[in-house]
Amino acid sequence: MAEVTIAGLTKRFGDSIALHPTDLVVEDGEFLVLVGPSGCGKSTLLRMIAGLEAPSAGRVSIGGLDVTDAAPSERGVAMVFQSYALYPQMTVAQNIAFPLTVAGVPKREIADRVAAVAAMLDLAPLLDRRPRALSGGQRQRVSIARAVVRRPRVLLLDEPLSNLDTTLRARMRHEFARLHQQLGSTMIYVTHDQLEAMTLANRIVVMSEGRVEQIGAPLDVYRRPASLAVAAAIGSPGMNLLPVTIVACDADGAVVQLPGGTAVRTTARVPADAIGGPATFGIRPEHLSPAEDGAFAGAVELLERLGPLSFAHLGAQGAVGTIVAQLPGDRAVTLGETLRFAVPATDTHLFRPDGRVYPLILPPSSPVR
Repeated sequence: MAEVTIAGLTKRFGDSIALHPTDLVVEDGEFLVLVGPSGCGKSTLLRMIAGLEAPSAGRVSIGGLDVTDAAPSERGVAMVFQSYALYPQMTVAQNIAFPLTVAGVPKREIADRVAAVAAMLDLAPLLDRRPRALSGGQRQRVSIARAVVRRPRVLLLDEPLSNLDTTLRARMRHEFARLHQQLGSTMIYVTHDQLEAMTLANRIVVMSEGRVEQIGAPLDVYRRPASLAVAAAIGSPGMNLLPVTIVACDADGAVVQLPGGTAVRTTARVPADAIGGPATFGIRPEHLSPAEDGAFAGAVELLERLGPLSFAHLGAQGAVGTIVAQLPGDRAVTLGETLRFAVPATDTHLFRPDGRVYPLILPPSSPVR
């Protein structure tokens, strides 16, 4: 059993709080991804699970045992770092075997375990090479093999793909997914890349400023962000966020006024005392559809063509009301052209001044996600 339980875990550095009191349960065999911008506390949380940072408060349990005060070597975890941290004078085989050698495992068993892990990660032809003769992706696989060969109960990964190019990152995402299927072990993965989070995770933990903002399945978090921080962290391109004023509300939702004065409807459930107050209106680029009488309009300042899709950036960068809209890849657009878009009220999001989302009114036939 490799369930990880975090209760009230907190980390302070002097007067600065890197991690506010946090509760989290990682199920046995789960692939959990911690995602958020740099400095949000995700690596600090991971290092406390590993035993590399002492918590200021709270407890960590692994497999039902309290390991808060245990040494890293006694926790049954292994960690893969952003840097490969391979020993340059050792061969691939020696690098993989190193933790077993230090632990005093018999040589025959070491050889068998190194061979098995090398076969799993397609490293068998490289066992006699030294790190300088390997590509970035091969070095990362060696660092993963060195962690996996210990047969840890929990595998911790701290931004392991950040040093790789785009092609290698895509390939290594597949490797991690395959590795999790083969091992069935508990994995906790830290990244600032929402694409990695969406493609790898059973559940995502979105963090911001040392706090957990939302926990859920990738599509649930994408479809129903709980806060502005989540809306900004999940999605590529990110959600369009516009300052608005709430002008009316009823049983079907609310009406808000855009920066240009246009009124649009949302299915957000808003209390009557919020009328006249500010809010933030959110729309995903893919939910905007071309419409001659659409409420959202702007001149095309930039057009990103990405094969089957294009993204039109409307309005000057940084200006209030700037939006990004998704278009078919073959749509003919010229810079400076004014485009108009509409969006169904059910595809909108409305956030309170404190950043939390107003709940949505779902149609009776819609399942709650």
